Amino acid sequence: MLISSPTSQLTLVVNPSIFSNTKHQPTDSKDQNPQDLDSTAESDTKNKSTQASTAEQRRLQQLKNRDREVKAHELAHVSVGGRYVTSGARFSYEKGPNGQLYAVAGEVGINTSEVPGDPRATLLKAQVIARAALAPANPSAQDRNVAAQATAMMQQAKVDIAVLLADSTEKEVGLVLDTFA
Repeated sequence: MLISSPTSQLTLVVNPSIFSNTKHQPTDSKDQNPQDLDSTAESDTKNKSTQASTAEQRRLQQLKNRDREVKAHELAHVSVGGRYVTSGARFSYEKGPNGQLYAVAGEVGINTSEVPGDPRATLLKAQVIARAALAPANPSAQDRNVAAQATAMMQQAKVDIAVLLADSTEKEVGLVLDTFA
């Protein structure tokens, strides 16, 4: 069982009975040779140490895998987000049993505001934001939310472009009619 302490260090607590294949039979210590008791205690200590070591190695491998996944995930956002990335990847770390820090979560800041007065630029920006949000192999729920917001921004930009085109077409038609008047 792993218990997280307030300092984000992991403390390994091992219950030897979970890992042991042999059952310990209670014995009357006065019937045993003192050397046998020492050897049994020494053997139990070695078993506990090996079990703890195996569990620590397993936890260490999990942390290494998570670190690799988190960093690749955030790098995908940064590489696709380009000029709209407002802050590089920031990570939350957890200390492993070996004392080293491993990334377990991360985030990348990205500018999701519209380009004022330029719906075409807003449309292009929203497309980049959506691609950046969905760039990792396994987008998170937050990534999908950002992509959905970017899609809504794209739709609004398309409406704004259509309105501008309609306005400019009306003006051009008005100019043409004015020349014939």
